Amino acid sequence: MNIAPLANRSCAFVILIGILGVGIARGQTAPSGEFRASAATIDKIREEGLNHSQAMQTLSYLTDVIGPRLTGSPNLKHANEWTRDTLSKWGLENAHLEPWGLFGRGWSLKRFSVQIVEPQTIILIAYPKAWTPGFDEPFTAPVIWIDAKTESDLKKYEGKLKGAVVLAGGVRPVAARFDPLAARVSDSDLLGLADATPGTTSPPGQARAANVSERSAQFADTAVGQRLLRGRGGATTQPAGGRLGRRGGRGGAGLFTGRILTFAAKEGAALVIDASLQGDGGTVFVAGASVPGQTGFGRGGPRVYSVDCPPIPAQATMAVEDYNRLVRMIQQGEQLKMSVDLQVQYHTDDLMAYNTIAEIPGADPERKDQIVMIGGHMDSWQAGTGATDNGVGVVAAMEAVRILEACNLRPRRTIRIALWTGEEQGLLGSRAYVSKHFGSYPGQSAFGGGGRGRRGRAAADESDVASSQPATTRPSRGLEKGPEYEQLCIYFNLDNGTGKIRGVYMQNDEAAHPYFRAWLAPFADLGATTLTPSNTGSTDHISFDNIGLPGFQFIQDPIEYFSRSHHSSADVFDRIQADDLKQAATIMAAFLYDAAQMDERFPRKPLR
Repeated sequence: MNIAPLANRSCAFVILIGILGVGIARGQTAPSGEFRASAATIDKIREEGLNHSQAMQTLSYLTDVIGPRLTGSPNLKHANEWTRDTLSKWGLENAHLEPWGLFGRGWSLKRFSVQIVEPQTIILIAYPKAWTPGFDEPFTAPVIWIDAKTESDLKKYEGKLKGAVVLAGGVRPVAARFDPLAARVSDSDLLGLADATPGTTSPPGQARAANVSERSAQFADTAVGQRLLRGRGGATTQPAGGRLGRRGGRGGAGLFTGRILTFAAKEGAALVIDASLQGDGGTVFVAGASVPGQTGFGRGGPRVYSVDCPPIPAQATMAVEDYNRLVRMIQQGEQLKMSVDLQVQYHTDDLMAYNTIAEIPGADPERKDQIVMIGGHMDSWQAGTGATDNGVGVVAAMEAVRILEACNLRPRRTIRIALWTGEEQGLLGSRAYVSKHFGSYPGQSAFGGGGRGRRGRAAADESDVASSQPATTRPSRGLEKGPEYEQLCIYFNLDNGTGKIRGVYMQNDEAAHPYFRAWLAPFADLGATTLTPSNTGSTDHISFDNIGLPGFQFIQDPIEYFSRSHHSSADVFDRIQADDLKQAATIMAAFLYDAAQMDERFPRKPLR
């Protein structure tokens, strides 16, 4: 490796030190104008976080006991209340649930099973899509595969779908996996991040995806994804950086899936099943049901969780191997019948959604009104238990404040933890909170840019998605500052899965560099050395960044996030790396304390 080009890049130099094993002595003098905790304090935080962690116990209750936490569901409200009570028990103050707006109806799954009963019994792996309707009683119906790529192809199915189970889309070939599903960020990747040009986004596969299309595109750019996609027929020619998109990903047969749903609904189909867009070996990637006739990310009409959502057909996603077998049997001339038991419950007694908030009060009379924040999102999808997305981020944030309490460290500024909800629908909880407490732009609803708040239709449309991405600067004109805009010092977020922290995305804020370099130095031995000027988007720190407040997401090892657990049935406790979680919580605790102890407020990016 030629190290000469790195000589004048301080962020790359930090990585180089970690790679070469030189190390940085804890407790060394911090650069002028910044504060870093003493070696004794860092040692205390490390001892508590690494050797006396409660993180895995906390995570087990959140995921194993409470379970999936779909926005608006009773499980999520349970999680709100349990985290509030737990934080209060640990000694935090002002622990409360803060409503952020009318979200819409909740949804719970009561019963579900599907199996082929004719011409033989076939047990199937499948999951209902969130907010799908159910049925009063179990039923048995014929299975019809719609092999359609154009409007004219659909005509041959007219009058044949009423009461049927519809398979929407073609076979997706499943390639053998010759590469591991899990990976850590390599030294060369870290160097690439450090050398990134300011204003760029993070490399594909590292950024948080906002939806299925983005996740698929990022997965396609990973080494594992590229190899798997070579076995997908029509998707195999996808160039690096290209999107599989909503119109692809199933060897070309998925081009018309959205139109098939609309057609099936019009024809009176009972249940519409598609194959998992990615994953194999029984892992199913599944999110929310769709409203027939809508296109794009939430565009056009009420959302599926709106109280005024029109009737829609029941919808489910099936493991690709099971789905493929059914299609092949139909191609062989077999007439299949499926028994279905799907019972759900919608919840409309409380349409409000809540964030969990708690604080460690500041001890410095001159700075106690200033705020250092940390958080992660508590809502999840329904097929798993939301462990990697984002129970691990929630627990890391909780553990970070627990560590500070256990070490009896009294920060100068107030430390506030926020556990967000509605993140999966467009960062709704954090954006509403930021709008209320810190500020917003004219025309931006409490739920973010362009969101509709009427009758439980608060979720993101395309302008919401755009505003969930980072920007180098934000315009100062028209910014309506909230009551705590000047008090907020910094916000830290964790939401890229179970992997340990490797550094920080600086969001084009070069002024942050000397601070983060000093704060990371005591953790070089734990692999956290990298500072990159580049952005990463679609996590709750963007709600802060979008109005000029310092909001940051940590760089993490991907592990199995995009290849296995993100929005899938495998998003469960057993996919968590315990040592990585302990490392992340410990570093976050130190960052919180360092930021809370600074003499001056953390620097901000300039507003244009």
